[in-house]
Amino acid sequence: MRIAVISAPSIRKAPPDYVKALVKGMESMGHRVDLIDAWTGDGFRLPGYEYIAVAAEPVSFFSGKLPEAAAQILSAGSGLAGKKSAAFVKKSGLFTGRALANLMRVMEKEGMMINWSDILLNPPHAEALGKRIGA
Repeated sequence: MRIAVISAPSIRKAPPDYVKALVKGMESMGHRVDLIDAWTGDGFRLPGYEYIAVAAEPVSFFSGKLPEAAAQILSAGSGLAGKKSAAFVKKSGLFTGRALANLMRVMEKEGMMINWSDILLNPPHAEALGKRIGA
């Protein structure tokens, strides 16, 4: 399966370890995975993927808000209606559950069908979850 993993860290930086572990888990199952940075990537190529996974982290410890880049990259990709997807949020802070709900709301606004959502605890947990995509 051709999968796009969108990394949306709270600030502009290289993809975090938990996102790389998620990608590694998916690739170990034989999927073709492309890692897209929400801050610098374009959403125009997203409709070409069979599955889209978004891995984000809350903006701050005391907030359930997500980085603006997560919503911007999804809104740039027209034709995402009906696309199978997964929503992941890094465990950090008091309102991680609220951040996951906000991410799912942004994805559903674009018409994406979220068939899996979870909170990522650490890189080994993310890799184990990545192995379950498409299984």
